[in-house]
Amino acid sequence: MKIVSRNEELLGDALSCIPQSSSRTSLSSCNKLIRFEDISAAAFKIQCGVQKTPCMYSRLSKQYGMDIYLKKEFLQYTGSVKERGVLYLLTSLPQDQQRKGVIVASDSNFSMAVAYHASELRIPVFVIMSTSTSPARVKMCREYGAMVISYGTTAKDSQMHARRLAQENGYLYLEEEDSAAYLSGLGTVGLEVYEQVPKLDAVIFPAGGHSGLLAGSAAALKHLNPHISVIGVESESFPVLQQSLKAGHPTEDRACSNHHFYGDVSGLCFGSNSLQLTGKLVDKVVAVREEDILVSMLRLLEYERATVDAEGAIGFAALVAGKLPELKGKRVAVVICSGNLELHLLQQCIARALTLDNRVCRFSLVLSDCPGDISKLLEILAREEARVLDIKQERMFVTSELFAVKVTCTVETRDKIHTAQLRNALLERYPTAAWTER
Repeated sequence: MKIVSRNEELLGDALSCIPQSSSRTSLSSCNKLIRFEDISAAAFKIQCGVQKTPCMYSRLSKQYGMDIYLKKEFLQYTGSVKERGVLYLLTSLPQDQQRKGVIVASDSNFSMAVAYHASELRIPVFVIMSTSTSPARVKMCREYGAMVISYGTTAKDSQMHARRLAQENGYLYLEEEDSAAYLSGLGTVGLEVYEQVPKLDAVIFPAGGHSGLLAGSAAALKHLNPHISVIGVESESFPVLQQSLKAGHPTEDRACSNHHFYGDVSGLCFGSNSLQLTGKLVDKVVAVREEDILVSMLRLLEYERATVDAEGAIGFAALVAGKLPELKGKRVAVVICSGNLELHLLQQCIARALTLDNRVCRFSLVLSDCPGDISKLLEILAREEARVLDIKQERMFVTSELFAVKVTCTVETRDKIHTAQLRNALLERYPTAAWTER
């Protein structure tokens, strides 16, 4: 039975008459009308290859004044929602192409998903990575079963080499774009959220440049219930989607960062199909600061025991930042789409988030260099229930008094109120105490 609705007409309007870029050598020619049936077919076809991740009520609900349900897509095998689109994309390839193989050129979540699922489907897969790629990423990609080749010092070098190899050997060069198969696979998230959480008022998705998850899921949700609000969240530093929607075509944000912390958050807007679907079906797109993303990562780690990256935390960051006050008292699902935070960044992110959350602070003061003076300071800290993380003493470069010591303390507190109480107690005893602003 063919399902036809007003929302399917919207999908058709959104995707009709879209010019295709001639510079793409992968699947852009396969773009066609994305229908609700396509998303349903994708859900059926990939059900044995990806996890049906939980969408669970969050302990953070009371803190933010709404019923929050977290769709934990970071529990996929490669730690990313991209698996859904990739698996359906690979299974949709002609058998002849599957025998020849595929090739990708990046260390993104998309490439990791291609490496894993192509290997599982016994499709030859090659991943070209620049020499600056993290060794951990290279190792993981090899463990997924891909043939990894290090080439060039930049991503552009790797991409050019991958295209050349594809042309010479008959491989299909894959890059993350908005083909109908890829969007349909990602849209299965919307189907699952609708099934798992009844009476939803809104669903929040990461947006940014690679907004395929937002576009595909919006297509599913708006077909099932047009009254559900679909909201996208991107970084204030890289408002690629908002700029593209305003311009009416994909734009390139020159401020995009190559830092691994941002991942796909700072990616370029990759296709007209996703942009048109977003413009037609998404109710709102908001931007959040980097500070909000870090605090969001901290909240999810503390309350949900979820270690996620910037892309995974950015949706919840909109609630942390208070960007969506209209959702107070509503039932809201937030898609946590990625958990691939590199270990060397984890400690930096959490330390910075604790500072931003007013739970780690630093102050310095000058004491007379006499027995017992530092112990008195420690007594005050103990009385105020502050945990000392670090304490340093400086004598050689203290210029205020001849026999004095400059003491710098880093302490942990419960929250902003506790920090203020500690500050008042110290200033009462040491009026010259200086606090390091975050």
